[in-house]
Parts: sequence; C-alpha cells; structure tokens
Amino acid sequence: MGEQPIFTTRAHVFQIDPTTKKNWVSASKQAVTVSYFYDSTRSSYRVISVDGSKVIINSTITPNMTFTKTSQKFGQWADSRANTVFGLGFASEQQLAKFAEKFQEVKEAAKLARDRSQEKMETSSNHSQESGRDTPLSAQPSSINGTDDEKISHVEPEDAMLKSENERLRSAVEQGNANAHKLETELQALRENNARLAEALQESNNGVEMWKQQLAESKQDGEQLRAKIVELEAQCKEIEEEKKRNAQLAKQVAELEAEIDEKDKELTELRKQAEIIPKLMDECESINQKLELAETKNKDLEDRMETLQADIDDSHLKQDQVRVELKRFTDILDGKLDELHDFRQGLSKLGMDN
Repeated sequence: MGEQPIFTTRAHVFQIDPTTKKNWVSASKQAVTVSYFYDSTRSSYRVISVDGSKVIINSTITPNMTFTKTSQKFGQWADSRANTVFGLGFASEQQLAKFAEKFQEVKEAAKLARDRSQEKMETSSNHSQESGRDTPLSAQPSSINGTDDEKISHVEPEDAMLKSENERLRSAVEQGNANAHKLETELQALRENNARLAEALQESNNGVEMWKQQLAESKQDGEQLRAKIVELEAQCKEIEEEKKRNAQLAKQVAELEAEIDEKDKELTELRKQAEIIPKLMDECESINQKLELAETKNKDLEDRMETLQADIDDSHLKQDQVRVELKRFTDILDGKLDELHDFRQGLSKLGMDN
C-alpha cells in the first residue's frame, strides 16, 4: 500500500537558522499543507510538507522526539536526522492543539512499533540459541543407549547432522553478531541523536526563556503605557474642566460687553443733551446783550421802565432759575461721566485679568 496520509492541516513552516541556532528562517512564503504519513510496510510515520515542487519538511517521527508549544499558535520539534528544528505557525489555537495531539499519538505508535520489532528480534535470537543447544543433547541419548552396531551405523549421519547444525549455528552466531553490531551502531546513532536533541532542546529552552523575558518586558511596557493613558485621561478631564471655565468666562465677558454697549448708548444720549447746553448759554448771552441794549435804549423811557420793571425782574428770576438748573444738570452730567470712566477702567482691568 505504501505511505498514506492520516492527518492534514495548514501552517506557516519555519526552520531554525543553521548559523545562529536561535533565529527562525521562513521556509514558506504562505501557509502550506502539512501532513502525517504512515508507511504500513515499515511501520513508520513521517511529517511531510511540500511548497510547490520543493520539499520543506521530511521528518520521520521517532519515540525520542518531543513537540513543544512555545506560544498560543506556534509549536516546534527537533529532528536530529535532518539536523534542524522545525517550527509551525498556525492560524488558531485549535489547529495547534490538534497537531500536537496527533504528534503524541504518532510518537506512541512509533514507540509501540519499535518495541514490537525488538521483541521479534529477541524471540528469533532466543529461538536460534535454543535450537542450537537442543540438537546435540538429542543426539547423545541415541548414541549412548544404543548397541555397538547401532553406534557404528549412526556415526556418519550424526556427524553430518552435527556439521550441518554447527554450520547453521555458526551462521546464526555471525548473524547475531552482525545484528548486535548493527544494534550498537544504531544505539550510538540514537545516542548522538539524543545529544543533538538535548542540545536543540536546550537551545529551544533558551529561546523560550528569551521569549519569556521579552514577554515580561512587553508586559512592563504595557503597564507603563496604561499608566500613561490614565495620566493622559486625567489631563483630558482637566482640559475639559478648563474649557468649561473658559466658556463661563466667555459668557461673563459677553454679558459685560452687553452692559458696556448699554452704557455707551446712555453716554451717547448724555452727550447729545450736553450739546444743547452751549446753545442755551448762547441764547442766554444773546438775551443779556439784548437786555443791555434795551436798558441803554430805554434810559429815556423811564416812564415805561416802571411798567416794564416787573417784567425785567421776572426775566432775571427766570434767568437765575435757568442758571441753577443748568448748573445742576452740568453737575449731574459730570458725575455720570466720572462713573462711566470708573466703570470702563474696571472692565479693562477685568479683561486683562482674564
């Protein structure tokens, strides 16, 4: 039947840098198919991945291999025969968990197949040794218990049988020695593979420690960023409060400007009224001049002076009242102007403080 796929998934394939033995080198530009294959004739399992026409993973699973999860979506295992470490990056934790579970199953199956093979070898070796020991013992009773004629008649067949058995035993011993030498060679290779695997595992552990340190540093940086975010949020709250205070001050300034506009209107009205005062003064002067002219012209009109004296007195009285009213109005206007000046100075000072 040959090899048959028993499990297939997709992942990004990486290999350890052969120079530094620390950094990963991408073996595929994108996620590729990664499959477990079972060879029924050899009872062996392999992980195979092909990117186009290039084989990027060809790893035979042995009982000594270990698949290690180094992150939530990344796992790796060391292959001493390929003298490298393979890494797989999955799209989800579930895919990584399924691949790791299948790796463990294949590893146990490879171990079981190896144990069965060793049992068969030990059984065949024991059987050959037992057959070698039983044959001369079975020949002895016939030769001992038989008569002299039987001894003579059976010497040649027994010698031929012994020779053939000895040849078979010799070949079995040679085969056993060859198998032992082969097993020693395989054992030595396994020891070397174990040493390489231990070295790769140590490097992997060092990489894990480095990743843990980087993770701790990342967590520390995250805590610092969180503290900075909290500080910035507090500053944002202060800025919002300052904006509210500025909005209130702007509202107060708008109200004060409205009051200033009203005061300006009142001042404009007072100025208009103040413009009338010079006219009244001019009219008073003109009246005085006319009065003086009338007095000079009416010197000869003494008779008529008596009749007009009352009118003149009334006119002087009215002039006095007008002068009093004019003075009182002027004093009021000066007071208003002083109040308005003080109010404008206070408003200017308030604007400078803000």
